[in-house]
Amino acid sequence: MKYKTQIIQAVLFITTLITTTLAGAESMTGRFFFFLSPETILHFPEDFWQGFQFSIPFLAILTCHEFGHYFMARYYKIKVSLPYYIPMWLSAISMSIGTMGAVIRMIGQTRSRKEYFDIGIAGPLAGFVVALFVLYYGFSHLPPLDYIFKIHPEYIKFGEHYKTDVLQFTKFMDGQLVLGDNLLFKFFKKYVADPKLLPPNFEIMHYPVIWAGYLSLFFTALNLIPIGQLDGGHILYGLIGKKNFNIVSPIIFIGFVLFAGYGLLTINDIKNIGTGGQYKDESEFFTWLLGYIFFLRICFSRISENQMTSWALSLGVVFTQFLLSYIPEIATSHGFIGFLPFALFLGKFVGIYHPEVEIDEPLDFKRKLLGWLTLIIFILCFTPYPFMEIDFSAK
Repeated sequence: MKYKTQIIQAVLFITTLITTTLAGAESMTGRFFFFLSPETILHFPEDFWQGFQFSIPFLAILTCHEFGHYFMARYYKIKVSLPYYIPMWLSAISMSIGTMGAVIRMIGQTRSRKEYFDIGIAGPLAGFVVALFVLYYGFSHLPPLDYIFKIHPEYIKFGEHYKTDVLQFTKFMDGQLVLGDNLLFKFFKKYVADPKLLPPNFEIMHYPVIWAGYLSLFFTALNLIPIGQLDGGHILYGLIGKKNFNIVSPIIFIGFVLFAGYGLLTINDIKNIGTGGQYKDESEFFTWLLGYIFFLRICFSRISENQMTSWALSLGVVFTQFLLSYIPEIATSHGFIGFLPFALFLGKFVGIYHPEVEIDEPLDFKRKLLGWLTLIIFILCFTPYPFMEIDFSAK
C-alpha cells in the first residue's frame, strides 16, 4: 500500500511538471497547444522546452512550501504524507498555470498551539525565501526588447515606448489581462529591474521567471490569510489563542467577502434598470440579487450553528455593499470578484474556525515575533486586484 501511494504521488508530480511546462510555454509564446495548428505543431518541441523556464521555478517554490510543512511535522513525529500535486491544464479554454497546487495529508494528531504554529509557518516561510531568489533573478536578468517584439511583432512600430503607446489601441489591448502590483513586486520593479527592459504588467506572463514569482506571492498571500485552517489561521491561532481567534477570524472572513463582492450590486444598478444598465428589468435584477444572497449564505453556512445567522450575515453584507455604493467617493470602485470562489471554499469546506488543541499554552517570545513578521509578509505579498482586464468600453 505504501509503495502504491508513492507511485501515485510520483505520477502526479510528473504530470504536474508536464502540465505546468505546457502552461508556461503557452503563456510565453502565445501559442496554444489545444488548437494544434500547423504552426503550433512545428514549434512544439522548442516551445515545450522553453516552458521549463516557468515550471521549474514555480514548482520549486511550491515544493519548498509543502516540504516546509512536511519536515516540520516529521520533526514533531506527526505522521504526514508526501505532497500530492494537483495537475490542471486548461490551455486556451481559460487562463491556466498547469496546477491547482499541492496538498499533504496530516495523518497524525497535532496536539498543541506550538505544533500547529510551527507546522503552519514553516511552509510559507520556506516558499517565500525561494520566491525572493526567483524574483531577484527574474528582475535582474530581463531579456532585451527584441524578446517581447518576437512575441508581439505588432509592437515593433512603437519601439521602446510600446508600454504606453500600445494602450491607445483597442485592437491590441481590449480584454488584455493585467497583473496588479503588491508591495514586494513594486520593490523589485523599482530597485532591481532595469527600467528600460522592465515589462508592463500586461506582458509579465511572457516572462516565465517573474510570472512564476508573481504567482508564488499570490498563493503565499492566500495561504497566509489569517482565517480558519489556512497557514495564516494556524499562525494567528498560535499567537492569540482560541478565544480571540474565534472572534477575529469571522470578522476577517466577513470583511474578505464584503470586499470581494463589492461593486456587484450598486445603487446605480437599481436606478438604471430598464434604461440600458446592467439589468433589463426588475425580474432580472431580483433573480440575480436572490442568487447572490443564496451564494453568500453558503459562504457563511459554517459561521454559526444557528442558520439564521448565515442568512442575517448575507443580507447584512449585501445591504452594506449597497450603502457603500451610495458614497460618491467610492461609488465607482469595486472589489475583486475572483476572490468569491475562494471565499466559498473557505466558508463551506475549510471552515473559518480552528481545531481544538490538547495543550493550549502561549507561544514563546521568539515564535510570537516570527509570527507577526510572517503576517507582515502577508501584507507585502497580498494584491487586492491580482488579475484585471483592460476594458476600453469603460472609458
